[in-house]
Amino acid sequence: MKKNNFIKTLSILSALFFALMNTSCEESLDGIKINDNELTLTVSSSDLVLQELKQNENLTFNWTTGTNQGTSASISYKLQIDKADNNFANALEYDLGSNKFSQSISVKNLNYILLNTFGISPGVTQEFEAKVIATVAGSETEPQVSTVDFSLTPYLPVTTTLFLVGDASPNGWDIANAIEMTPSTSNPGVFVYQGSLSTGSFKLPVSRDGCWCQDFYTRDATDATKIVHNIAGSGDDLKWEITQGGQYKVTVNLFDLTISIEAVSAPPFSNIYIVGDASSSGWNIDSPQAFTQSSSNPFIFTYEAHLSAGSFKILAGSTGNWCGEWYRPLTDGQALTLTDVEQNSGCNPDNKWTVSSSEAGRYKITLNTANNTISIQKVNLYIIGDGGPNGWNIGTPSPMTYSNGVYTFTGQLNVGEFKISKFKGDWCDGDWINAATANQSISDGNYIVTHKCDGPDNKWKVQTSGTHTISINLDTQLITIN
Repeated sequence: MKKNNFIKTLSILSALFFALMNTSCEESLDGIKINDNELTLTVSSSDLVLQELKQNENLTFNWTTGTNQGTSASISYKLQIDKADNNFANALEYDLGSNKFSQSISVKNLNYILLNTFGISPGVTQEFEAKVIATVAGSETEPQVSTVDFSLTPYLPVTTTLFLVGDASPNGWDIANAIEMTPSTSNPGVFVYQGSLSTGSFKLPVSRDGCWCQDFYTRDATDATKIVHNIAGSGDDLKWEITQGGQYKVTVNLFDLTISIEAVSAPPFSNIYIVGDASSSGWNIDSPQAFTQSSSNPFIFTYEAHLSAGSFKILAGSTGNWCGEWYRPLTDGQALTLTDVEQNSGCNPDNKWTVSSSEAGRYKITLNTANNTISIQKVNLYIIGDGGPNGWNIGTPSPMTYSNGVYTFTGQLNVGEFKISKFKGDWCDGDWINAATANQSISDGNYIVTHKCDGPDNKWKVQTSGTHTISINLDTQLITIN
């Protein structure tokens, strides 16, 4: 009887096992069927007029999976974009690999591509065609193709740099040393200057070009809160007047053509220092290393250098007094990623930031004494260009190796050109290390630093492909390329 029960139980378990196997096979077959449809490409807008105020919005391409010919093989996708009727001869191409069924391009990047890659004039509508190509791995069949038509109209972007010049400004009418205004990171088209203004007048050039025939933003004849874009120095040369010297905040919005000039109080301290064994200052209270005060906003101080494993705090005002004025974290050992900071005096509570051995590296510290916030960001360097390992990939490039104050890359350099960024994301997001001259030989390590898209956009030129080592020491301003 027990034997029969055992056999009956075994039969039931066997039946359940085969049922599960059949279910698994059916799910696998269903998975194959999902990839057994016609490849179809669509675009989120068939007639898009780009607007700079909406530069963070996207144009998105979506496509169906296509078919893998009844196999379980993966399908890889490639997206091409070109002017209509050009047979994709000069197409912009995205090699997307497998398991990706959409590609988005921000309005800002798309406008840059239209103006600089396709050479389309602002305000001119251009017909385009996009094509997605699906290739089944290991298959000898022809790739699947789907196309879609659409049109795009680019805009003329407002300037990415703005300056303040005039006898009211700290540098007077010396346009070559005009005060650079700070672009807002959250509001495109907005620029801010915060600092001293004297009795006198000023206007706003778009560059430090010595020619006074360049573009200026000047005062509206009927409303001092409005600005006028004088192209090539044309129009009435009206300026804003400062009747009483002091500290001011000047905010300019190039999209709605407005300006605000507000009197503000002076920053609480004119000198800021780093103190601690995490910095090269060490625990030196008498002559610690100083932060740099921003010329456009005197409330902001920056410090860039190597931070070792250890701790640090920030001294304000006078040196030599351990119980003086400090900027310290809210808690002892506060994470470097947090932005909170407290200004206090005395010896306690003596909170410090702690840098672990794994966090050691070169950092840029930005302290805002107006709102008591701090940014502590690690500095990476990236080789950008078809002569380097990342190509023209500014979104997700590979960082150079950093050790003991020196950034290093060893690997293949290709025939082409390259420059070096201190950021990733978008072309105008940060600082560049450019060659000192255009088409500079890789045997020449001289360089300049440029900010955002304010050139000159000089690059190193690789004449022959091969393995090279690039070493960069930002403290000694020395680059060697062997």
